[in-house]
Amino acid sequence: MSGVQLLTVDQGEDGARLDRWFKRRFPHIGQGLIQKLCRKGDIRVDGRRAKTDLRVEMGMEIRIPPLPEPGEVEKIDVLTPEEIHYVRGLVIYEDDELIAFNKPSGLAVQGGSKTTKHLDRLLDAFGEGMTRPRLVHRLDKDTSGVLVVGRTPKAAARLAKAFQQHRTKKTYWAIAIGVPKPRMGEIKGFLKKAAGAGGDPDRELMVGASHGDPGSHHALTRYTVIADAGQKASWVALRPVTGRTHQLRVHLAAMGTAILGDRKYTCDRPAPEDLGQRLCLHARRLEIPRDNGNPLIIEADLPKPLAKVFNTLGFNPREIDETEIEAQLA
Repeated sequence: MSGVQLLTVDQGEDGARLDRWFKRRFPHIGQGLIQKLCRKGDIRVDGRRAKTDLRVEMGMEIRIPPLPEPGEVEKIDVLTPEEIHYVRGLVIYEDDELIAFNKPSGLAVQGGSKTTKHLDRLLDAFGEGMTRPRLVHRLDKDTSGVLVVGRTPKAAARLAKAFQQHRTKKTYWAIAIGVPKPRMGEIKGFLKKAAGAGGDPDRELMVGASHGDPGSHHALTRYTVIADAGQKASWVALRPVTGRTHQLRVHLAAMGTAILGDRKYTCDRPAPEDLGQRLCLHARRLEIPRDNGNPLIIEADLPKPLAKVFNTLGFNPREIDETEIEAQLA
């Protein structure tokens, strides 16, 4: 057993949940023990009791009680070789600061009470403790495409700040039921979580709101129609200027042209038949500012099931000018 320690939260750890901060510092300690130590008051933050979901801040002093040594604890949740191979196969770019994945539809980013398979768990394949990559943003479970993680605490803090300050540029591709009118423009307004949505992101429901409503936030989306299949469906590029929960899905549904496969945010138009049940929303492109002045641009190809839908509707990504589309969304 180790002795009592007093550790200070570093700059790169600012904003992390207490249990995740603890897990990064002591990767051999399980979540159950961390919760127990917090309940008993053995873990203290600036001399006070703290819950596991407390967000730590740079400079906070955290008391660490005596802990088992790494060799004294049997690691329970170990990734299998198949899981390691799987998550490494999702990598589309990496450097000293970040790793970028082409996240498939159906893979949650974070875990929950009923979600045991998620990307955050699979990050164990790239390191543990202070060398373990950190989430800096998220995608909905059923949305595919570009997702990045920070490789170090400093890189993760810098990336998270860029997302929070809306200095990143995201481009999504969606198949909409019908054709938005006008074919290019902005969708804006206020959104809030519906009453009783709960903490499970899969159950969250966003609704329109008025300025000043409790819990309401302004949301702005730019869009342009790339192509259409008559009036039954269209290929739409979207730029979420703000980053509200389900923003793109709510905005397209509000225009009467919901995203194909979206069973939560729907419209009155009939969906084209025989195109599958998956949500047709893909994070195609992410532009991240970098210190050298040249932004990093990461693009994710369509997953095979979604590419099949595109092909069925006659939409060909190889035939478009993405530079022109980016200019329209600027």
